[in-house]
Amino acid sequence: MIEKKIEEKLMEGLKDPKIFIQDMTGTKDHFNAIIISDTFNGKNLIEQHRLVYEILGNMITNEIHALQLKTLTWEQWKKEN
Repeated sequence: MIEKKIEEKLMEGLKDPKIFIQDMTGTKDHFNAIIISDTFNGKNLIEQHRLVYEILGNMITNEIHALQLKTLTWEQWKKEN
């Protein structure tokens, strides 16, 4: 299952993450992801998203056609929820 593969890669590459992944279309190639990790501390939004794309590597464009990201630190998550 591709969602599990995405989650495993992100779990390996980020510090203490919580990851929510949703298949947006049912085609297993368009995903929405909310990723919470203190790895994002001190990074702007572009740097955070770039880091996620680096972790996922060649899955982007090969297995994942579209990825909508929301990245947060644990402090940001606590403020929003």
